[in-house]
Amino acid sequence: MADAQAVQASGQVAASWTDLAARIKQTYAMRYFTVSSIQLSQQTLDLLDDLEQVAQTRYANGLGQQQDTIRVQVEKTMLKSELIALQNETHHTYARLNALLSRPVNAPLAEAAQLRVMPPAAKLDEATLQERLLAQNPQLRIAEANIQSFEKSRDLAHANRYPGFTLGFSPTQSGAAVKTWDLMLELNIPLQQGPRRSQERESEALLSASTARKQAVLNRVQSELSENLSALESARRTETLINTRLLPQADLTYQSALAGYETGKVDFAMLIEAQRQILKARQQLLQIQTDMQLRLADIERILGEEI
Repeated sequence: MADAQAVQASGQVAASWTDLAARIKQTYAMRYFTVSSIQLSQQTLDLLDDLEQVAQTRYANGLGQQQDTIRVQVEKTMLKSELIALQNETHHTYARLNALLSRPVNAPLAEAAQLRVMPPAAKLDEATLQERLLAQNPQLRIAEANIQSFEKSRDLAHANRYPGFTLGFSPTQSGAAVKTWDLMLELNIPLQQGPRRSQERESEALLSASTARKQAVLNRVQSELSENLSALESARRTETLINTRLLPQADLTYQSALAGYETGKVDFAMLIEAQRQILKARQQLLQIQTDMQLRLADIERILGEEI
């Protein structure tokens, strides 16, 4: 029973560490997301500055309307408001990451320059990872140790069916010599069968409950692993689609709208909408990449080790 409890304690340590490691990875990914979102918003502000200059030039030459300039200024104000919220969230992730690392809240941190490289698809095979889960998951190790502990407790309860005895020898010293020995025999006869049977039923019930808990944990972690792997694969495909199709299309639309506005063939509302599509596509790509990191951290937490 003591050995099983030691294994259980070891599993609890491993579970605490994998949970902490996952939270650190996820908080780092969120910090990267907020910092990159700020950079993206600043780039968009620079783009809006250029659009404002174009709108003012056309208005000064009598080719545009004053409301075009005002429209750009409204867009810039809204974006600056979003920047304030992002800067606040960046501070929160900064403080959370330091707390997870057991450091002072305002201790300096290196910039979140890049995300972890995602493992190749071959390392994300579900059947292989399910096998690793069975061998390494800390929650399963704790559950198995509980079962072993309750099995030993049941064995002890069953052993109480039989009489127990204690045999002892002790010397009797007289002066400097041992002249006699005492013999002791103690018998423990289980006459009270009611309490003993109750203990046996309790131990069997506890063992059955621990077995059921292990199965429940197994079902849960297998489901979580499968769900995260599916979501990660979907995010990977979406990332490819955005990089190869959506972003090039959005950029082409914007360049076409800008050229059309400068020649008076496209109104300013269409140009602003094209600019929004670029920002939306870049934000979506950043969100997808962050989600992939969160999913990867969850998968490694479930496995109990890094991929």
